[in-house]
Amino acid sequence: MGCFFSRRRKPAQGGQLPLQQAGAGQDAASGEQKAPQYSWDLRAKIDPKDYTFSGLKNETVGRLPGKVAGQQFVIQDCENCKIYIFDHSATITIDDCVNCQIFLGPIKGSVFFRDCKDCKCVVACQQFRTRDCRKLEVFLCCATQPIIESSTGMKFGCFQYYYPELALQFKDAGLSIFNNTWSNIHDFTPVSGENNWGLLPETAVVQDYVPLPSSEELKAVRVSTDATRSIIPITRGRRQKNSDESCLTVFFAGDYTTANARKLIDEMTSKGFQLVQTKEVLMKAEDAHRVFQQSALEFIPLLEKGPVVALKFNGDGAVEQCRSTINEVFSGTKVFVSESKASASQDVDNFYNFADMQMGM
Repeated sequence: MGCFFSRRRKPAQGGQLPLQQAGAGQDAASGEQKAPQYSWDLRAKIDPKDYTFSGLKNETVGRLPGKVAGQQFVIQDCENCKIYIFDHSATITIDDCVNCQIFLGPIKGSVFFRDCKDCKCVVACQQFRTRDCRKLEVFLCCATQPIIESSTGMKFGCFQYYYPELALQFKDAGLSIFNNTWSNIHDFTPVSGENNWGLLPETAVVQDYVPLPSSEELKAVRVSTDATRSIIPITRGRRQKNSDESCLTVFFAGDYTTANARKLIDEMTSKGFQLVQTKEVLMKAEDAHRVFQQSALEFIPLLEKGPVVALKFNGDGAVEQCRSTINEVFSGTKVFVSESKASASQDVDNFYNFADMQMGM
């Protein structure tokens, strides 16, 4: 994880030599002795000011891809600003910001909003937390359960965003595009009879909340807020389902796992079925027996290759359509898909109960 400061290390005992040869520390022209230069002295020094936006009003500011490169970032005391971090970072804290529109690229650790109000945000992170905030509207991708504390008027939607560097930034931040618990909010300080949070309208459009950057520098990032191009699959999460029929599909690790999962999502959603939830997680043989039941032995050898990607679809006829699409489009690929409407509900419960335990949900 990146940090602003690092201690200068001492050479190991027994003498790790400076870059200059021993005895070559004397300036031939002046005869003066030069201080030895060590390899760690040549590393680029990190200036915290390059990773801070503080005290800004009515400004559009940001960082281009490659300019944060996994460091931590601080945003504080900003008002009426548009802020864009088009890179991955270690952690981000946002303090005392008012009426700001903020995009935050993938965050390896946590993002923490404190004492902020009337802000609209697009955020991808491992952990999301707010404290003493009011009226935040957030399009969120979060790998773990988001937490709000002493906060009111919070609204959440599913992250939807694209620019060419974003997929690699997710990878650099150690985040999976399939692990997104955006609607599974935990209110740490609930008030009896009140609800401190809710979901944004299904029709909410990211660009209406956090507009595309207008500055010449930031317009160089080729952003699209078209939901169909989003790096993160758009899921219904905890919104009310349209049908009592769901279907579980599981792809196993391989060269085309992500592409195959995306292809099935496109095929199913184009026919009117809804993607409720996705998950990427490692499985062991005992997990396979619990989830796949009688089919477990067929899939256990595939688990050694890496994590599985699971998709949950909803809609009348979802199982039949899913099985038909798998047979037509993925005929040479081993895929687990629910066999019937009757068994699908148990398949979904078995898998997501296991996955939530694995991820500490």
